[in-house]
Amino acid sequence: MAAEIVNPRSDSESRNGHGEPESGAEPLDSFDPAFALHRGGKMAVQATVPIRDKDDLSLAYTPGVAKVCSAIAEQPDLVHDYTWKSQVVAVVTDGTAVLGLGDIGPEASLPVMEGKAILFKQFGGVDAVPIALNCTDVDEIVETVVRLAPSFGGVNLEDISAPRCFEIEKRLQERLDIPVFHDDQHGTAVVTLAALRNAARLSGRALGDLRAVISGAGAAGVAIARMLIEAGVGDVAVADRKGVVSRDREDLTPVKAELASFTNKAGISGSLESALAGADVFIGVSGGTVPEPAVASMAEGAFVFAMANPDPEVHPEVAHKYAAVVATGRSDFPNQINNVLAFPGIFAGALQVRASRITEGMKLAAAEALASVVGDDLAADYVIPSPFDERVAPAVTAAVAAAARAEGVARR
Repeated sequence: MAAEIVNPRSDSESRNGHGEPESGAEPLDSFDPAFALHRGGKMAVQATVPIRDKDDLSLAYTPGVAKVCSAIAEQPDLVHDYTWKSQVVAVVTDGTAVLGLGDIGPEASLPVMEGKAILFKQFGGVDAVPIALNCTDVDEIVETVVRLAPSFGGVNLEDISAPRCFEIEKRLQERLDIPVFHDDQHGTAVVTLAALRNAARLSGRALGDLRAVISGAGAAGVAIARMLIEAGVGDVAVADRKGVVSRDREDLTPVKAELASFTNKAGISGSLESALAGADVFIGVSGGTVPEPAVASMAEGAFVFAMANPDPEVHPEVAHKYAAVVATGRSDFPNQINNVLAFPGIFAGALQVRASRITEGMKLAAAEALASVVGDDLAADYVIPSPFDERVAPAVTAAVAAAARAEGVARR
């Protein structure tokens, strides 16, 4: 259950049934800058053409707009040239896995979805619309998004709980001819791989030399494992609450059974802690705490990417005792694994060439481009660029567009 917000300057009964302060009570944003920033929402619709007189009106609306509608009716592909479709993404959630807050519902998810939309615009130049759905059934979500799809050039699925998120993404991509991308899975995986590429380069090792252990077999953990294997990492073991996901376990869901089929070549079983003994890489996307002795048991020169927020699975102070490279999901430590490094450029590249989908090759290209931004400045505390590095989005956009053309999914 989400914590109740209480105004410390008034008693708990000071708000009426409409969520407004009673007379004399101070609004929440009078003492908290986060509320002040969010008042009225973080985004708005803005016209790109002026309506100054009747001539402008007749072009933007009737009768001029009828010519454009008729042309699109005759040649449907013109919709990409004469509407916003090819420049806008739907950011879709059902509010079941919002940040670290969990299942808080569609209304409470809106501040996050608005935030995602403005990140699309700020970092990728892509317009995005937050859509919070009041349903959690897989069939209902799929049908709803399919019906909304004519208005959009792409769909970014966000904060939908596993394992439903896997099926929703798969079914939507099968039914739609526009990119569908679950950022909690693939955005996290792209940025993780980019950081790992540079950590390996820093230490003079190839990806194939590394054995990685991932804590968490949810959306992010599964996607990271798949991408690391695709990129050539030597071996990857994934642990859930019951231990390492292995072929000999009889309690695996279909998603985890598939995960077991292409990971854990070493046949490790047992706990996460036992899997870390001698491992080269730890990747945390689960929360919880990894005991210090388990971190100490990793191979010399190991990498620790503890990405849970706000509390990393291994605190950086502990990780630095044993690891050569440390990354977290937090902005107040070096090497932040932040999805905003990936999704704006990935969608910008896909939309630029009207890609029908986002392929594994496009995601691998995004990771390589992101890693390359670091260049000769590579250091233990700089294996991944800042989200505010203006080179990031153009590099990712160009790489994704080129990969889409190479893989035959580009349509312009």
